[in-house]
Amino acid sequence: MIQFSKIVTDTLSAIAGRKGAAPDMAVKPLHHGRTIMRREVHQPMNAGAASMLQILCPDPTAEDTCRDQHIKTGQRLARQERWEELSAMISDADAVRAMTPGAMPVADLLSYGARADVVMAVEHALLSGTPERDAPLLDGIEALEHILADFPGNYVIAAVVAQAHLDIGWAWRGTGWDVEVSALNREAFEAHVDRAADILGGFCNKGLQSPFLAATCCAVLSGAKEDKTQLADNYEALIDLNPANPRPMRAMGNYLLPRWHGSHAKLELEARRTAARTMSVWGAGGYTWVMFDAITYDDEACAHLDLAFFIEGLHDILDRTNDAYIVNLLAAYCANAIGQAFSGNDEADQNRARIADCTAWIVRDHLTELHPMIWAHAAQGFDNNLRVHSPERFAASGREDAVRIITSLFRSEIAAGKRIVFTDTGPEALSA
Repeated sequence: MIQFSKIVTDTLSAIAGRKGAAPDMAVKPLHHGRTIMRREVHQPMNAGAASMLQILCPDPTAEDTCRDQHIKTGQRLARQERWEELSAMISDADAVRAMTPGAMPVADLLSYGARADVVMAVEHALLSGTPERDAPLLDGIEALEHILADFPGNYVIAAVVAQAHLDIGWAWRGTGWDVEVSALNREAFEAHVDRAADILGGFCNKGLQSPFLAATCCAVLSGAKEDKTQLADNYEALIDLNPANPRPMRAMGNYLLPRWHGSHAKLELEARRTAARTMSVWGAGGYTWVMFDAITYDDEACAHLDLAFFIEGLHDILDRTNDAYIVNLLAAYCANAIGQAFSGNDEADQNRARIADCTAWIVRDHLTELHPMIWAHAAQGFDNNLRVHSPERFAASGREDAVRIITSLFRSEIAAGKRIVFTDTGPEALSA
């Protein structure tokens, strides 16, 4: 039995044997573990004003449909144990840098589908906060370990299994501050991260031009205990492999915060370096993507933000891609993730207010349809570990927030008796 199994098994036994002891998974912290007050965003809407707004709200969206197809493909092939076919499919998508219109790598979606059953079983077992002695916390991952043994030297299978360990590890840990994580949960987290590092072994240093593998290696390093001096360099290399993918930029910004593995000075430096290296793809947007999550919950990072550069980046991103997913992401980010948060730090809150003001031109110049789920997640600070018990109610809350915010942007037109109709080219004010 591999070492991680013994550690996690011992952890579970200790949990079961201690009356009242439970993993810290019942309450999920916000993504960055930062306590931020949020202004009330569920105020009752003016029904008359809301009725003057007409905007397409596709369910599912084109992006959702595309992602779901790839996830289901990965899940189906894994369930049918067609791992060789799945490995080739991920490798091919990785080689051509295939992405959805919303800039999600197809290789990542296939991999997520392949490990979804295993990870979701563990998350479900931890959901109540006290897993049973016979909870399926190891069965699925041990099955993946056997698959790994059948494909020695296959970096794709190695990365998929390593990602499963990382997902399970973070399910145990949560994303709160270290002091908020119990020793039992931390042991389980570290065991899975260590095992992921062992699985990848020499793959990360073989110079393979694979964003899929490089992202997994960065994820392992982000969770590992040892010195993180190479973290920024590793993320730089990952970003350079596919600069059209903004997710590694966002991840790097997050992990360069002082609470993880960096400093505010390092964060600012890497944001500017990223903008310089990705100028041909994003313009100033590289700076914006790196700062995107970091400034949401770190007052110091937000207070010292180069605000003009950040806003220039918002413009450049939307000048280069008008995909509805990205437009909704940036609009919801400015209006909800940033616009509804305040901390009491005057400089940070002033910058957040200026970013929130960008919602108006993003909506007026770029929005063509509404994606409620994005707005709902933005209202929760894009919490990666958020438990959504009712997707329908969650989406409805996002739609309510979005409609309230958008109608407020057109209050003068609506007061003049105009209807606001969103078309393929943007909003138009028409006679009622």
